[in-house]
Amino acid sequence: MTRVERARPEQHAALLRIWRAAVEATHHFLTPADVEFYAGVVAEHLPLVPDLRVALSAAGDPVGFIGQSGGEVAMLFVDPVAHGTGVGTALLDDVARDHPVLLVDVNEQNPAARGFYESRGFTATGRSPLDGEGRPFPLVHLRRP
Repeated sequence: MTRVERARPEQHAALLRIWRAAVEATHHFLTPADVEFYAGVVAEHLPLVPDLRVALSAAGDPVGFIGQSGGEVAMLFVDPVAHGTGVGTALLDDVARDHPVLLVDVNEQNPAARGFYESRGFTATGRSPLDGEGRPFPLVHLRRP
């Protein structure tokens, strides 16, 4: 079973490595320049996330993380070596214990992410043509009651 706990600042470098590995494995629509741009955004944003939680392996190493505020998931990333092992579900379940309704936006060009959330009870509530940075990567808005 995956252990989830509050992330500590000294784990941020490991979380950024997980973010990059996950994005490179799943966000094939991004160019290398896009990945570098978003890496900077994520690095700046991590210390500001009100509720940042990390999933740990049996050895105590970070294998995934989720950042949220009030049930609105801003980021959920899992190391590709741990995809399909329940880490993402454990992170969502941990947040759901505190928030009965969860919201998340997923990139429209990432059908695997949308499938992950929909298989966990999320439904689409809308779409935006631009991402949160105003860039041309459409988002699908999802909600789980």
